[in-house]
Amino acid sequence: MKSTGKNNLAYYLQLKYPVHIVECEEGGYFVKVPDLPGCLSQGETIDEALKNIQEAKELWLESAFEDGAEIPLPADEREYSGKFLVRLPVSLHERLVEEAEREGVSLNQYVTVLLAERNAFRVSRGQPKMVEHVADKPRAKYRAG
Repeated sequence: MKSTGKNNLAYYLQLKYPVHIVECEEGGYFVKVPDLPGCLSQGETIDEALKNIQEAKELWLESAFEDGAEIPLPADEREYSGKFLVRLPVSLHERLVEEAEREGVSLNQYVTVLLAERNAFRVSRGQPKMVEHVADKPRAKYRAG
């Protein structure tokens, strides 16, 4: 969605972008807004980190809006169709079709299973300790590491 379209800066500033907070081994906290590339900060305490990332987010949005750059919506406000186009080498396409035929399923079904298995494996390996905070929500969501 382009900032130069129907939405004004106030619209983007009021959106609730998820904030990821990671406790640093050397002390303090690293924070970022994953939906806004390069929007990151830090702080000695969680409260300081959240204050700093709020300021960084506002500056990021103001700069992007003034430049007419694309401003992404927060991930939880995006709509997904369940479809996407993937370009891949002919040889890989051929191997995937052959494997799908061996399994007796369509290429779409086969690739969906492969992606689901890979994602489940990645998630099961664990992630670093992380606190997820969305403005006005409690910061109590941890990912085991």
